[in-house]
Amino acid sequence: MEKQPCTAVNFERILRRHEVEHRTGLPRSSLYRMIAAGNFPRQRQLSPSSVGWLESEVSQWINSRQAL
Repeated sequence: MEKQPCTAVNFERILRRHEVEHRTGLPRSSLYRMIAAGNFPRQRQLSPSSVGWLESEVSQWINSRQAL
């Protein structure tokens, strides 16, 4: 039986709040204040009781801050 080649799967890693806080150094209150002001990527609803952020959007925000 011949193995099928792996194809690239386009998926996006979801970060939970604790990981976002760790990567950005922002506490929860600052994170949500910045979201409300439009200065940080919005979270995505994962289920009725959980949210997450796209890793690419958080990384892009971090890179934009380093450029300042």
